[in-house]
Amino acid sequence: MNIWLQASLCALVILYAGSQLSRYGDVIADKTGLSRGWIGLILLATITSLPELVSSVSAVTLHDLPDMAVSGTIGSCMFNMMIIGLLDALSQKKPVSLVIQQGHMLSAGFGIVMMGFVAVDILFGKYLPILTNLNRMDPLSFAFVVVYLIAMKLIFSYERAKLKEYVSEMAQPVKEQEYSLTKAVAVFVFNAVLIVGAATYLPQLGEQIGKMTGWGESFIGSSFIAITTSLPELVVSASAARRGSFDMAVANLLGSNLFNVVILSITDFCYIKAPLLRVVSQANTLIALTAMISMAIVVVGLTYRPEKKLWILSGDAIALILVYLLANILLFVAH
Repeated sequence: MNIWLQASLCALVILYAGSQLSRYGDVIADKTGLSRGWIGLILLATITSLPELVSSVSAVTLHDLPDMAVSGTIGSCMFNMMIIGLLDALSQKKPVSLVIQQGHMLSAGFGIVMMGFVAVDILFGKYLPILTNLNRMDPLSFAFVVVYLIAMKLIFSYERAKLKEYVSEMAQPVKEQEYSLTKAVAVFVFNAVLIVGAATYLPQLGEQIGKMTGWGESFIGSSFIAITTSLPELVVSASAARRGSFDMAVANLLGSNLFNVVILSITDFCYIKAPLLRVVSQANTLIALTAMISMAIVVVGLTYRPEKKLWILSGDAIALILVYLLANILLFVAH
């Protein structure tokens, strides 16, 4: 019970600090002018992905748990897609895939490409060379970064007309006189420290839970670690959806998926024993494939654009939730 209590406290810290980071990140971006351009959206994606980054890097540097680092990071991508399914319950009578613009297919498509590279690397990376001069990195880690930069450039070009609208939608209604830039930065840094502390502790808790329950690292990473580190995305996206900004909610989730793959590159650099994706369990391929299937369902929904829900949820939203649950059941049974 003590371990589960600690895990719950970590989740609460990340939930609270993540929401505060997003709020004061908006204040800083507004007061420095960053919120008026593309950098504002990049800042938001980085803030909400901070727990995944810290948890993944600490898993390999402090705890030697590469499996948990990978499953937690790509498991977050899988969980982010289920969040899109859950957002359908907030869109009143119309499905989310009908009320958001079709341009999100670009982000989802790049996500499928990047996650495909991850799956290929896990299964066949052993046939590729090793960059011994760069901490024994995998050359595909550089491909992740290159594809991410190309995606950002193309999405920026495609969405140029929507950027100002997106950023203004995400801005919290904060009174200018209540928060100076110095205070906003101080509170932001404090909550960032909370996030770093909690996320660093997560892999150790995951390892203890694994020993206590007999569950495998891949299952713990894709469920416990992934859900906990994705709480900031959940908070930001749910907040945007409640304000009717479903485009921004979906953009945040799909953008976080792209950045999560870049996190694997950073973690690969930090893991000096071997190329990261070559030493993890092949069960992680299931997580990557599930994330790909989920993003493909998003593309199908945006193409077909159903006009009615089956009940509280639309068909594509139900599919996203079922695919996520099925994948975790398979991971649990496999371990």
